[in-house]
Amino acid sequence: MVKVLQYGQGNFLRTFVDAYFHTLKAEGMEVEVTAVTAIPGENLEAFRRQDNRYHIVLRGAQNGLPVEDVYEIGSLSQVIDPFLDPESYYALAADPDLKLVVSNTTEAGICFHDTDTQQGFETVTFPAKVTQFLYRRFQAGLPGVYFLPVELIDNNADELKRCVDQYISLWGLPEEFRAWNDSQNFYCNTLVDRIVSGYPRDEATKVHLTQLIGEEDALMAVGEPFGLWVVQQKGDIAQYIPQGHHHIDVILSEDIGYYKKRKVRVLNGSHTNLVPAGLWEGQTTVYDCMKHPKLRAFLLETLDQEIVPFVSDDLAATKEFSDSVLDRFENPYLNHQLTSILLNSVSKWRARDLPSFQDYYRKNGCIPPHLTKGFAYLVKLYQGARKGENGYVTSLPGREIPLADDLCYLTYFENGGTVASFMADETAWGEDLTRYEGFLPQVEACLEILEGGGSLL
Repeated sequence: MVKVLQYGQGNFLRTFVDAYFHTLKAEGMEVEVTAVTAIPGENLEAFRRQDNRYHIVLRGAQNGLPVEDVYEIGSLSQVIDPFLDPESYYALAADPDLKLVVSNTTEAGICFHDTDTQQGFETVTFPAKVTQFLYRRFQAGLPGVYFLPVELIDNNADELKRCVDQYISLWGLPEEFRAWNDSQNFYCNTLVDRIVSGYPRDEATKVHLTQLIGEEDALMAVGEPFGLWVVQQKGDIAQYIPQGHHHIDVILSEDIGYYKKRKVRVLNGSHTNLVPAGLWEGQTTVYDCMKHPKLRAFLLETLDQEIVPFVSDDLAATKEFSDSVLDRFENPYLNHQLTSILLNSVSKWRARDLPSFQDYYRKNGCIPPHLTKGFAYLVKLYQGARKGENGYVTSLPGREIPLADDLCYLTYFENGGTVASFMADETAWGEDLTRYEGFLPQVEACLEILEGGGSLL
């Protein structure tokens, strides 16, 4: 039996990772997934009511014809809230069948806080929780596991390992445990690629998909047919993550750098730069943006001039991938909400767009105009952040939308922060962005236009 511990039970993991393990199960592998909630207070009633089974619908086009394929997913054996049921959670650490650990805690999830204590749980970081879990496994005398984080940061597994090492030092844990972690656990960098829009937002789509599935499903999720998982090859990972097409395409590679850079910059980076502009211009989904002439032109020019040229020396291959991304953005079925992509945009812009910005600046000696406009739209959203009835919101021309990020960014301008100090905040961006000649004055000029209700397109 191959058991998988999965941190998170959201739409992406269920539509990508759990669908993959369901396929392996159907192909004869004995595998089961236990999901644990990554944040407190999650409502797990639908999982209990449906015995952890649910459906995904992959919607797209093949040969010019619409495709809607339904899959019932049965790879989840249980979903645990470790904040309420720590005993069941830590029992997994002593399970010899546990082989794999998957996580999706967003770009901001893999971090180190020197104030975290070994006895804490609810308020400590995800890597701190991992360290606690691994120490229990070490004390049980069991071998290590394979870590497959899917957070969209460079070298995600290496970063997780680095944080775990820091907690071992911070908490003064035995050097024997450090040696066990170094030799027994395999931290495999990964890249995932599938656009998932999740549960249908509008009633007509919900009714249609319920009829297509044949029953009510509170956990149904919608994704695109395309799926790619690139995993760094270490140890005997091929024994547990077989290559080839198993609902998604899986590639094992000793160096996933090219795949990672291509996907994060082209697909995610163009997403992140487009979303604030699309929201300000009154659009709701990525598909809406693709049908808006000015937003479409903004996206194409950003890709062609400021992102694609800096991914690889093989410009033709990157351009081919970029064209395929545009086809995926134009999938009318995905209903990919801009507000969903907006989640944690500060860390997303830093991870997805800043590297392209830096490369363009180094080559051309000036700031990239389209990435600068996208950044200005983003700052404008955070300038308008305020506490609403159900969390933070921000104001757009004619409407309000939810805005979710770390509290320090949501309250930055409300607490008197300026655009200059926001851009200079190295904890947010990793560097002082005002050092790029012309960046701050151009952003401020863009914000003046937006303040007057104008457009940057």
